[in-house]
Amino acid sequence: MEARPTTATDPTTATDPAPAQRPRRSGYRRLPVEQRREQLIAVALELFASRPPEEVGLDDVAEAAGASRPLVYRYFAGGKQQLYEAALRTAADELTSRFAVPLTGTPSEQLAAVLDGYFAFVAEHDAGYSALLRGGSVVETARTSAIVDDVRRAALRRTLRHLGVREAGPRLTLLVRSWIAVVEGASLSWLDEGRTLPVDGLRDWLVDQFTAMAAATALHDPQTAEVLAALLALEGPRADRAERLRAVLEAR
Repeated sequence: MEARPTTATDPTTATDPAPAQRPRRSGYRRLPVEQRREQLIAVALELFASRPPEEVGLDDVAEAAGASRPLVYRYFAGGKQQLYEAALRTAADELTSRFAVPLTGTPSEQLAAVLDGYFAFVAEHDAGYSALLRGGSVVETARTSAIVDDVRRAALRRTLRHLGVREAGPRLTLLVRSWIAVVEGASLSWLDEGRTLPVDGLRDWLVDQFTAMAAATALHDPQTAEVLAALLALEGPRADRAERLRAVLEAR
């Protein structure tokens, strides 16, 4: 009997028998290697986003992807941990891409636009975001923590770039890092409270938090005072926020 040919381009051929031997899973398609891997990561990311990571198993991923458990292992020999780290890296890259600052608008409007993108991501990844930032997950490792730290460093770089700062001193750096922590804490509280607080109100509060923290830091740091003065000038003379902060800055 003549052997049925197989392809060397997709490892699914080694684990999925022909239709004559058993029915395919609903929605199953043969995909090229890289495409199948990306599909598994995308499915895993959706599951990790809707449930804490420790509650998602490889069987859940396989079922949602219309694949077999051995197939998932073929792409992720390290099992759930490797798949989780790949999904987390994908999510981190997506979140970092949302730090892009629009080219138009005042500094506060630009910062508000970035926060809109951030909260959209938080809303989409709900449970996974909470588990990730709170830590303590059974799948948390030094590598997963490093991925989260990479996102925070990216946020720091983008914020300093937004402020027009090439080399930040220690106080200005501390200011931005502290504000990023405030954003993370506010995001978790927003989720804990069932998103009852209007996100646009929370966004505006965080913008004011940044400028208020900058004003307080300006009392102790000439570089921050210079940066804040430049931002206020760009806000325009009639901007309410600029007027309030200008009064604080002049009190210095």
